[in-house]
Amino acid sequence: MSKRDYYEILGLSKGASAEELKKAYRKMAMQFHPDRNPGDSTADEKFREVNEAYDILKDEQKRAAYDRFGHAAFEQGGGRGGAGDFGFGAGFADIFDEMFGEFMGGRRGGGFAQRGSDLRYNMEITLEEAFAGKSVEIEVPSSETCASCSGTGGANGAQPVECGTCRGAGKVRATQGFFTIERTCPTCQGMGRTIKTPCRDCSGTGRTRRDKTLSVNVPAGIEDGTRIRLAGEGEMGARGAPPGDLYIFLSVKPHRIFQREGANIHCKVPLSMVSAALGGSIEVPAIDGSRAKISIPAGTQSGHQFRLRGKGMSVLRSPARGDMFVEAVVETPVNLTKRQEELLREFEGEGGDVSPQSSGFFAKVRELWEDLKD
Repeated sequence: MSKRDYYEILGLSKGASAEELKKAYRKMAMQFHPDRNPGDSTADEKFREVNEAYDILKDEQKRAAYDRFGHAAFEQGGGRGGAGDFGFGAGFADIFDEMFGEFMGGRRGGGFAQRGSDLRYNMEITLEEAFAGKSVEIEVPSSETCASCSGTGGANGAQPVECGTCRGAGKVRATQGFFTIERTCPTCQGMGRTIKTPCRDCSGTGRTRRDKTLSVNVPAGIEDGTRIRLAGEGEMGARGAPPGDLYIFLSVKPHRIFQREGANIHCKVPLSMVSAALGGSIEVPAIDGSRAKISIPAGTQSGHQFRLRGKGMSVLRSPARGDMFVEAVVETPVNLTKRQEELLREFEGEGGDVSPQSSGFFAKVRELWEDLKD
């Protein structure tokens, strides 16, 4: 009996994308899974066909061979994907591992070693460094292939053998009524293979500890809490498995003068009562190390903000810059001499509408009192 076309089995055309393949497989595998169709031989056969078709078409090289030669490309042992590759009583975990295995760090069992763990590195930088960016070298703990066993984990380079408990599957199953429960094999810890005589130098892991130095590029404009991922720079996988990733978590130190708000920065500048009243000019520092001159108009009130365009933080992956906001804080004189007190009393005695906010406020208070009397 000739085999059905793999695309026809999945209900797709020859030009289907990888995402369409995955979606169709997920739907049909769930529909025909033996656990959902107990005793249905037709569903069992369709489940085998769906798994066989997806196993070929998900692999770019196998798919290219199939598109060119059809089923003949995998005859006489030319490729896996026959119905015998998929267990009759497999649990739902088989489908979940297939669909989500990449997210969880690789497929389980079957002799596949587990991907190495991800590592975290905390880095603190200054606001100036966040503005300008920087390149920095960091030292992180790492692993390397064990020289004694060449990464096999076995003494004298001996190769791992198939686990006798799970027979290479990495999982053991137990049936409880209608359900089939899968657990990680306790003997091989999900590896599918075991080491008869572990290497003394690496205790069978195939790797030894060492530190390594990495160069990290911190881009200009980066914000507090940003995470930088260095692919493949995490912990080395056991027995030749791929390494994990290194994640660098950045935190920006509080600044003595500036407060950041996105691409903008804020600062408060104290003004003497005389400068605020008579006006003048001041110089304030900018985040890029330069100085900015600000003209203070006469009668400046506390809380007034001056906006300096383009003097703020760098914008990530852009030549643009934010703005700088300078807030005036008018100071009340303290520790006055007797003469200064006399001058202030003379100033107050001259009268005049020199405090508009104060005059307006107390005018409203008087109106309120008059209304309460009525």
